[in-house]
Amino acid sequence: MTAALYQQSILARAKDATGAGELENPHARVVADNPVCGDRVTMDIRMEGDVIESLAHNVRGCVLSQAAASVIGAEAPDCSRAEIDAVRNALAAMLDGTGEPPAGRWRDLAIFAPVVAQQHRRHCVLLPFEALHRALDAVQAIK
Repeated sequence: MTAALYQQSILARAKDATGAGELENPHARVVADNPVCGDRVTMDIRMEGDVIESLAHNVRGCVLSQAAASVIGAEAPDCSRAEIDAVRNALAAMLDGTGEPPAGRWRDLAIFAPVVAQQHRRHCVLLPFEALHRALDAVQAIK
């Protein structure tokens, strides 16, 4: 583990834990696990039509997963699935070193740039997005 992964912006975002907790009566609650490192993200969402009304997360994992979930907690409400998918794809490309950081309201995801040099930690950042994706799938399945 390098010191770059523990930069102040990542630690601060993890400490903020925006959106941490549980929703009462969520439309979906899902769990995503990283069997390699043991990280686990539980994601609750409520939808208003095709837009995320609210969400909450519970992260048992490293600071990277915690920080990524906190960014999601701050930015995902009022987003459509298409927006979430586009952000996730842009983040994955950034982490692979093939793309630029997401822009606009998701620009804080640029704090994960040090993960490009630590490919074995990429999944830690993407795990909360995987949980959100599964939650959106679960809501879509019950419609």
